[in-house]
Amino acid sequence: MNPSTTQVVRPAGAGHETLYVALLCLVIVLVAGSVVTWHRKAEDTHVLASNQLDARRDLSAAEQGLYADLRVTLDEIRLLREEHPSLPTPQALADEGFAPFAQDASSVSRGGHAWQSLGDRAYFGTSGNPAVAGSFLMRIGEASDAAPDIWLNRGNRPTAPTALDDAALSAAGWQQIVAQFDAGVTRQHRH
Repeated sequence: MNPSTTQVVRPAGAGHETLYVALLCLVIVLVAGSVVTWHRKAEDTHVLASNQLDARRDLSAAEQGLYADLRVTLDEIRLLREEHPSLPTPQALADEGFAPFAQDASSVSRGGHAWQSLGDRAYFGTSGNPAVAGSFLMRIGEASDAAPDIWLNRGNRPTAPTALDDAALSAAGWQQIVAQFDAGVTRQHRH
């Protein structure tokens, strides 16, 4: 008989493989981090003038709703203006059901504004409840593609302005509402 021989077989070393996998993961993370850093968009911050308000950050919910309604209705006003040379009256817009000119539950909950036209240049809405929303002024430009030009006055019952230029409106306490699309509201960096 043969004497039995015992042979010890050592397991293959996984230490080197683990080290290589860990190094590969580290290289992937470093490359991904450098790509993200390299392609990061510089944050464009637009500083508002003292007579301007940001439509997303500086308005109450009721004021944001009125601002949005005015922007939408402006398109309809421009279409109506193509048919008729003069601006439609606030009553005509209310009869057509255009917010915020129409008197409904929404308009009451947003301050109950009383609208009037200022010649053929603007609409002025006096707030019935300044604690909910301020008074609005929407200037109508001649160009059909002009940006909405909407102003807000949170004073207690301002009178209709006679001069509609920027300087006169600012001096009377009006602030222009601007919509900035540079960053989301969730990305605010106010510290």
